[in-house]
Amino acid sequence: MKKTFPIINREISWLKFNERVLQEANDTSLPILERLKFLGIYSNNLDEFYRVRVATLTRMADIKKNSKQELGFSPKKILNDIYFHENKMQKKFSDIYVQILSELEKENIFIINETQLCKQHSLFVKNYFRNTVRTNLFPLMLKNITDLDLLKDKSVYLAVCMQKNKNPKNKNYAIVKVPVSSISRFLVLPTLNEKQYVILLDDVLRHCMGEIFNIFDFDTYSAFTIKFSRDAELDIDNDVDKSFLDKITDSLKQRKRGKPVRFVYDRQMPEEMLDIILKKLKVKKRDTIVAGDRYHNFKDFIDFPDLGKPNLYFKKLPPLLHPILKESRSIFKIIKKKDVMLNFPYHSFSHIIDLLREASIDPHVKSIKMTIYRVAKNSNVINALINAARNGKKVTVFLELLARFDEEANIFWSKVMGEEGVTVLHGEKELKVHSKLILIKRIEKTKTVLYANIGTGNFNENTSMIYSDNSLLTSNPLITHEVDKVFRLFENAKKYKINIITTINNRSSNFKNLIVSPFNSRGIFSQLINNEIINAKKGKKAQIILKLNSLVDEQLVHLLYQASAQGVDVKIISRGICVLVPGTEKYNKNIEAISIVDRFLEHSRIYYFYNGGDEQFFISSADFMTRNIDHRIEVTCPIYDENIKNELRDIIKIQLKDNVKARILGDVYCNQYKVIPQAKPFQSQLETYKYYKRKSDAFS
Repeated sequence: MKKTFPIINREISWLKFNERVLQEANDTSLPILERLKFLGIYSNNLDEFYRVRVATLTRMADIKKNSKQELGFSPKKILNDIYFHENKMQKKFSDIYVQILSELEKENIFIINETQLCKQHSLFVKNYFRNTVRTNLFPLMLKNITDLDLLKDKSVYLAVCMQKNKNPKNKNYAIVKVPVSSISRFLVLPTLNEKQYVILLDDVLRHCMGEIFNIFDFDTYSAFTIKFSRDAELDIDNDVDKSFLDKITDSLKQRKRGKPVRFVYDRQMPEEMLDIILKKLKVKKRDTIVAGDRYHNFKDFIDFPDLGKPNLYFKKLPPLLHPILKESRSIFKIIKKKDVMLNFPYHSFSHIIDLLREASIDPHVKSIKMTIYRVAKNSNVINALINAARNGKKVTVFLELLARFDEEANIFWSKVMGEEGVTVLHGEKELKVHSKLILIKRIEKTKTVLYANIGTGNFNENTSMIYSDNSLLTSNPLITHEVDKVFRLFENAKKYKINIITTINNRSSNFKNLIVSPFNSRGIFSQLINNEIINAKKGKKAQIILKLNSLVDEQLVHLLYQASAQGVDVKIISRGICVLVPGTEKYNKNIEAISIVDRFLEHSRIYYFYNGGDEQFFISSADFMTRNIDHRIEVTCPIYDENIKNELRDIIKIQLKDNVKARILGDVYCNQYKVIPQAKPFQSQLETYKYYKRKSDAFS
């Protein structure tokens, strides 16, 4: 069927999201070093976008001659649109960085380069280079490079030209990796006259270039930054004799040799030198070649050194202990009586660690089951699970090996847990397990009682401090027995060597309360929207509120357009991609769509349907994306507790009132800040913290 409703291309919508991140860097009301961090976030986002989305589009453009007819859009056109947009944003990025440097100087903080070093700082840098840096350097002479694979993705390199003053035509070239994986990108120099100075590691190398190449008889050096972004998609072979873990390991090696999709260089590099490097590295002009500034990999600015000036950072909002849990000796006793909702980062993630710790030593607990997608580098979640296994509990973890860019870490944790007696299960290439579940079985008076945790975000104590997520603790058997059913699906597939997809196709698992992708998510979400349409047609109040990360699935978008046309009030809070176009008379006059980008990353999914007055609330691990609906194991959980429903209603209202960090989504007014006439400034994340602080104080 020919598409007749408006859709924004998802890649262009994503670029608009990253533009909102850049708006934060440009917001002069923010503390200066927080603005610098947003430049780092923007840069890191863009790198991943090129490694995944641009790489995929490039593959499509290279392979599919009739791609426009098959895909509904031209990959080449979208690529051109991406390059045009990104060139425009790069100029804005550079201007913001210069502005931030100027603001830092007003605070007596100076980011300087090797040409600005005084004698004292020069000696300090040279000593630092000799004692700390030099042993981490392994230069490559350009004439010896035969394989582009020698240059690693995401790394920053200096392309070096060496000359003699007496004979400038006699040149030699080298490539030096800036060793940020083992040394900080920043060196704080001694304070002089109450002024603080910072130099980048790149410039430390530039200052000491003569020592790096002291075996040669050169006296003049010039160094220019270059960086590759490679195709990061994993090509996993179908060798039946290999375990899935082995296939992932091999594919990660392939990723390191992936095709370059972006080559960024310092625009000050002489044309002759650039041509030599491109030719030697076999980077063709049709590849994405971007003229950048002196420094690349701004993601490192996320970890800019703390210079002891609290006013340059956000005022801290320490995570709160949940009022019901903070005085409790046993979490099980609390959630046996009532459901508890945690909202990170406003609540402390320590409650999840406490739950696992209690389960690991409780003599009545017999087993712990858990899904893991991403965990912290030094994970207390993993430590708690290992401790439970050591205490004789039966611990089963479904660990997703294909969590993009966390594959190596997950392979490592898989082996560590396996060696400690934890049963570790993996999925299949075709079906990621993205649900966030814990299930604990406890024997109480000869009966088995189930306790569950269903969340919208990863079990990661680090990201829980900056990602906004919901996490439900419950012993309600309507939920816990179906969480158990999800885990049995994994275990039976492993035990009987059944492909999970075959099980899905046979529809052998029925869920009456949980919405589980790819079993019933599309059908139930469609049914929930259609129900609002039916009520609207009857003249009843009808409303849908979707708080999510991305709205991409075109079938569901079409249904939302139909709902709007029938008078359903549709409100969307989409942090990232939103392909739906709100607010036009023909299709979507009753749709409002906003995005909130602020100090915390909005990651929770909360779905609300008025349902004729019998309001329905859900939290979910799934966005409205085709992959989440049809190609992953995702869990959407209904909220039955009335107090928690009221809490979620309050949180949604707070977000919809935001007139400080909310931007309007759509084609025409995209990324304009939402303005509410005569309203006082209302910043939803700060108001949410105040909301939970009042609850905590009232309970004390």
